[in-house]
Amino acid sequence: MEIVILGLLMMFLPTLIALIRGHHNAFAIFLTNLLLGWTVIGWLIALIWSTTATARRVSV
Repeated sequence: MEIVILGLLMMFLPTLIALIRGHHNAFAIFLTNLLLGWTVIGWLIALIWSTTATARRVSV
């Protein structure tokens, strides 16, 4: 059971990173991770995307 939970955490690591960082495309990263995360390429794309710069609001 612990292996399954650990596997799911590893699979959705890009989504977790995006949520923790407050990424403006977190939902799109989640969808990419959900639909293509089972492939190595899809998972890597989601991981790289989740670690890119987040949108910052310009305050005047």
